[in-house]
Amino acid sequence: MTGATTAPVGRTGAAAPPSVGLAERVAAAVTALPDVAGLAGPVPAEHVAGLAAGPPPSHAAHRAEAAVIGVVVEDDVVEIGVVARFGRPLADLADAVRAAARPLTGARRVDVLIADIVDDDADGVEGGAAG
Repeated sequence: MTGATTAPVGRTGAAAPPSVGLAERVAAAVTALPDVAGLAGPVPAEHVAGLAAGPPPSHAAHRAEAAVIGVVVEDDVVEIGVVARFGRPLADLADAVRAAARPLTGARRVDVLIADIVDDDADGVEGGAAG
């Protein structure tokens, strides 16, 4: 993965690179989908019972103010981590996420990670944010 925007942007007040603006636009488009409960960021270690070897996923584009959690923009790919609402087939949801992001991403490949699934009734998720 080359050209990642996952490094901090720099000093406070510095202009964010264009990729951070793209990450914000992609995040807005994806979270507007009714079957997306929220974007998926880093997984806290205390929530990991057991995974394959390697670090937990961290999907975030960083800027001076705060990270754009759930979206990483690189030169050739945009990675999007989402939390799905229960009910829709996951392959269909991934296709919908790609369709929402593609008009914004140009020639970059769009990779989708479905990090979790929530049941609104059981988990109390409201308003497009995972709880």
